[in-house]
Amino acid sequence: MSNKNFCQGPTCHEQVTQDRFLKSRGVIRGRYAYFDRDVEEHYYGTKADKYFCSQQCKFTWLSDNMENIEHGRPIEFIRHRRESQGYAKVKNDESRWGPEYNIVRVDNGQIVE
Repeated sequence: MSNKNFCQGPTCHEQVTQDRFLKSRGVIRGRYAYFDRDVEEHYYGTKADKYFCSQQCKFTWLSDNMENIEHGRPIEFIRHRRESQGYAKVKNDESRWGPEYNIVRVDNGQIVE
């Protein structure tokens, strides 16, 4: 098992990128956090980087949870890797640089535009 937390970003598992796509199951998965759990603070990062894969995920989470933080309410910690179902990798031969692959949404075997 990895020594990293799963990204706490609320939409991390919905962003369609090549590194988040798992072809064997056709899902988009959330990433691991940027730093290991046991890494101390760095000059180029903060302790918060142990919980987020990117600045976008960090600031999205903060904007979604700021009211809870201000009122001292607990915020649920994500302990499993979240996934978004229904994606496929499609080859596009019409690129002038050679074949390209696009990740597209699929519903009942049909590509959704």
